[in-house]
Amino acid sequence: MHIEPGVVDGAKMALSYATAAGAFAVTGKLAFDTIKQEGVAALVLRSMAAIALVFAFFEVLPHYPVGVSEVHFILGSTLYLILGAGPAAIGLAGGLLIQGLFFAPTDLPMYFVNVTTLLVPLWAVSMLAKRIIAPGTAYVDLSYGQALALSAAYQGGVVAWVAFWAFYGQGFGAENVQNIMAFGGAYMLVVVIEPLVDLGVLAGAKAQRSLAKSGLFYNRLYRAAA
Repeated sequence: MHIEPGVVDGAKMALSYATAAGAFAVTGKLAFDTIKQEGVAALVLRSMAAIALVFAFFEVLPHYPVGVSEVHFILGSTLYLILGAGPAAIGLAGGLLIQGLFFAPTDLPMYFVNVTTLLVPLWAVSMLAKRIIAPGTAYVDLSYGQALALSAAYQGGVVAWVAFWAFYGQGFGAENVQNIMAFGGAYMLVVVIEPLVDLGVLAGAKAQRSLAKSGLFYNRLYRAAA
């Protein structure tokens, strides 16, 4: 998702600076938690992997403009499950920035709008995971229902933030409402596909349990919570 330049502009952009600052603060907390639990090396390694994956999601996977934004297969819940919240958040912010700097400079003015839209739902996913996944369950053993709930939380959060920015920037005119509804409807395809991707990735990880000692993956992927 990349909210189109001009949807929010002028003095209204000040709000995006504030929301992005809050999102970066949460990212810092999630990163610090990763360091406390698994060390600096794990955070650095996974963050680099996440940045590369996010960049690939934006540039390689299919994406197309719909209404006020673009539909991307961001796979936020997948990143969370395999890499953890801190590295996933750094990956989303870093991948988005690299794409803007080197491949889509016209998107850079919207960076703080877009990064808020990506990061806040990821934090919601990390909170939801604590509520719906029992401490004794490793992530490789998740059910489809649990994967669907996490995916719906992330993608639903993305759609909600896109709608907020569009209404905030452009008002409640009929055309704007129609564009927002078109975008939200298109994103339902992602909600259907992402849980299947999650389960496929988790099944692959489950078949390769030797990777648990590599440090590349989130500790909850293979082990129950302490």
